[in-house]
Amino acid sequence: MAFSRESALDVAKVLSESLPYIQRFAGKTLVIKYGGNAMTDENLQAGFARDIVLMKAIGINPIVVHGGGPQIGEMLAKLNIESKFINGMRVTDTATMDVVEMVLGGQVNKEIVNLICEAGGKAIGITGKDSRFIKAKKLFVKHQAEGMTAPEQVDIGHVGEVASVDTSFLKFFENSDLIPVIAPIGVDDEGNSYNINADLVAGKVAEAVGAEKLMLLTNISGVQDKQGNVLTGLSTAQVDALIADGTIYGGMLPKISCALSAVNAGVTSAHIIDGRVPHATLLEIFTDTGVGTLISNTKVGE
Repeated sequence: MAFSRESALDVAKVLSESLPYIQRFAGKTLVIKYGGNAMTDENLQAGFARDIVLMKAIGINPIVVHGGGPQIGEMLAKLNIESKFINGMRVTDTATMDVVEMVLGGQVNKEIVNLICEAGGKAIGITGKDSRFIKAKKLFVKHQAEGMTAPEQVDIGHVGEVASVDTSFLKFFENSDLIPVIAPIGVDDEGNSYNINADLVAGKVAEAVGAEKLMLLTNISGVQDKQGNVLTGLSTAQVDALIADGTIYGGMLPKISCALSAVNAGVTSAHIIDGRVPHATLLEIFTDTGVGTLISNTKVGE
């Protein structure tokens, strides 16, 4: 591609300004939850893969955790298996879990691995069942139907939460040229498989490895105030206040809870970023403005 002199100078300026960030994050681990539009738009897919390869090339250790809810729904429909949800959680019987493992651990996981390899990197696809590095426990959902005086705990099948993460398994990849791509499937002591929310897996992996950053790609521009303005830098105390006054609510709460838990457990910062923006991960890491909301234990600028 031919550059004009002005365009070339702009590129050089950007590269030069990124140097302090590269120096700061070299050798650090970043956990990136990959989902939303970034997983379904071909241009965004290719850009994401290149971003991950670039991170590894400059000495950052990226760990990718991916979702795949829409793909699971499509496959269940093809197989004439009804999708049922309670409080937004997919009811996962044995037949559905088989499909979940096939789609997440097979189809989606290997597509992401292939994208990274096509971009010039070396990726390896794994699930939490490999070396049993993600131990899971059954998740019960509280549900209150109409007419009930109190919520009840509902067993929704093979849906779990993270009990523990074996960091020694992940450290192996940190010291190699391989980029791990994790499907959010865990296993209990009896060998039962569990579908786990990808945000939750990414957060717990970030906590376990002491990641510098947790990055959650979404289909929104970030955490917004009541006027619709994106809040770019927040302390954990500010986030708690925004939850308390109802500014943060609904579908954003699980992501925020995941981010808060990670930061409170020692992850330096968590980012909820707009995956619809090309190269969103690089913009968030290597620029002052970023493309989403940063959450840390201190206010930005302190």
